[in-house]
Amino acid sequence: MNDQKDDQKKTILVIDDDEKLLMATREILEGEGYTVFTHRQGLGSCAAINLVRPDLVLLDINMPGLSGDRLAAMLGAFEFTKNVPVVFYSSNDEDILRRAVSAHKVKGYISKGDLADLRRKVRHYLK
Repeated sequence: MNDQKDDQKKTILVIDDDEKLLMATREILEGEGYTVFTHRQGLGSCAAINLVRPDLVLLDINMPGLSGDRLAAMLGAFEFTKNVPVVFYSSNDEDILRRAVSAHKVKGYISKGDLADLRRKVRHYLK
């Protein structure tokens, strides 16, 4: 028996306060065959995750109001979001990103700006 989820397109939720980046990331990932939803701030993200039920969350760290690292800590605490794979998607220095991944126990990170890396790492994290 086939798992129905494996037969469907994978769903990605991108959370970032940069509207242009959200549109560009959506276009790239939809071009790769994914269903992509976006959310423009940390606040309200838990509700968006609960509604969308994504296979992967790409989360910016530097956002006003509720930063991505604080949001990642919250997601790990809630029953309905603790098993959702989260990847930091940031322009921060890679050393900072590695420390943030370790501190918040997310799956990993993707540096903004490298489109080939975005495509490759999203495929990797969705396996």
